[in-house]
Amino acid sequence: MALDGVFLRHIKKELEENLLNGKVDKIYQPSKDVIILSMRSREGVKKLLLSARADSPRINITSFSPENPKVPPMLCMLLRKRLSGARLRAIKQPELERLLMLEFEGTNELGDTVMMSLAVEIMGQYSNIIFIDGDGMIIDAVKRVDMSMSSQRLVLPNMKYEFPPKQSKLCMLEYGADDIIDSVKSISKNMPLSKALLATVQGISPIICREWEHLSGHGRDLYTSELDEESISRLRFFLKRTINSARDCTGEPYIIIDNNKKPIDFTFEYIQQYGTGRSFKENSFCELLDRYYAKRDMMETVRQKSDDLNRLLSNTASRLIKKIYLQNEELAACADREYFRICGDLIQANLYRLEKGLSECEVENYYDENLSKIKIPLDCALSPSANSQKYYKKYQKAKTAEQVLKIQIEKAETELDYISSVLDSLSRAESVRELDEIRQELAEQGYIKSKGKKQKPENALPPLEFVSKTGFKILVGRNNRQNDKLTLKYANKNDIWLHAKDIPGSHTVIITDGKEVDEETLVYAAELAAAHCKARNSNKVPVDYTKIRYVSKPQGAKPGMVIYINQKTLFVAPKNV
Repeated sequence: MALDGVFLRHIKKELEENLLNGKVDKIYQPSKDVIILSMRSREGVKKLLLSARADSPRINITSFSPENPKVPPMLCMLLRKRLSGARLRAIKQPELERLLMLEFEGTNELGDTVMMSLAVEIMGQYSNIIFIDGDGMIIDAVKRVDMSMSSQRLVLPNMKYEFPPKQSKLCMLEYGADDIIDSVKSISKNMPLSKALLATVQGISPIICREWEHLSGHGRDLYTSELDEESISRLRFFLKRTINSARDCTGEPYIIIDNNKKPIDFTFEYIQQYGTGRSFKENSFCELLDRYYAKRDMMETVRQKSDDLNRLLSNTASRLIKKIYLQNEELAACADREYFRICGDLIQANLYRLEKGLSECEVENYYDENLSKIKIPLDCALSPSANSQKYYKKYQKAKTAEQVLKIQIEKAETELDYISSVLDSLSRAESVRELDEIRQELAEQGYIKSKGKKQKPENALPPLEFVSKTGFKILVGRNNRQNDKLTLKYANKNDIWLHAKDIPGSHTVIITDGKEVDEETLVYAAELAAAHCKARNSNKVPVDYTKIRYVSKPQGAKPGMVIYINQKTLFVAPKNV
């Protein structure tokens, strides 16, 4: 991982410059593995983010304000009780381990001065944030580790805190370039130089080891068996440069982007292995982490909180699909009902020729212009008249079943369309408040139960707002309830309404203010509608548009469900928003 021991050492330096002796003002826990400390110091109030997420563990000063749950978790309440008002007195890092110890000085209930620590372990899926008292005993942790999870190192309340097991690697704070080269050369197996360096040097990520290999070999792959005097000399030079950077904290924050200009990595020195124009310098190490992980963290928080809704809706959709399939099979079986009526009519017409006890009869089919013969199975225990009535009952039953099944299939398909629209809204949700609105909608429709006592509802989120190049305001609904409000209450009858054709998605409205909408604005709004529908990853999406006056909601229809007339259709590529 890119957040290695040397990068963390530079983070430590920034934290000491900005937060040392700062006072813990407020504490938040926006998700189960993220804690934010609001620190007040001479430089003002800064937020320190601690993350133990497997895919984005880190510690840095942040400028983002993630949404917090209405009820703080138990660990957050504990930290508020014990850590509020404490001052950050020291930040320690054992060698170049991916671990920072934040040492705080505070007071207990009796007013006595006590020391407490937060151990922030940056170790991928084993990352953790551990609260420790002055005697080194664990008070609690973001991730408790018991015997069922690990027999090597337990992390539980009232147990002695121990550092993670140390790796047998050389620390650049203690060893020099020649020590590292000798260790690499002593490796018996012939292996890529980058892997040998990774196995030898403490606190260095794979990208730095690959860079050493790239620079030492003039851009070609190097193996330990191929090291000659020139490559060793070059390796020694670049090792010394990195060692000095690690010891003196003189590195600079660089972010690396791919061909699509998306960030793929970061490090504390300029990277050349990807070619020119791929490494960009940031203002600070904390700002780099903030930018790199902010979007990912927000999406992960929303994903975690939406899992139960996603599972519920997916199961409901699967049940409806199965139900529609079975009902269509039943409906297909009802197509033979006319045969039952014909059999009843023919038996009735031939009563004078039939006797009780027959298992079948062969009569002329006067419904056929050729008067062909037809064999009709009979129940030998019934009279001919009773057999005729039996066929009439089968016909009537099939006819009634067909009418009922058509209604039930239509209702199930309508419900499936609604569930698909909610799933689409859920897939596009970017905040906890959006999830809360979707949850409230599902509770109103009877799909889930409302939790706890009724609380005062939060103010509804506004629709997404965009402006065309010619100045027209374009509004896009975030979910079904917002779609209804936007289309049926907010918009004027002369505004333009857009929606992906026969595809679940958001209602999009161009606010015209009585003006004529130009072609460019219409296409832009259609692209937005396409981007906020289920087919947003397609190359072309059909988008219907009409005036609001031609859009209506059938009585009893589900949220977001409308009908419209006088529409025209545009085929557009979804707008990248």
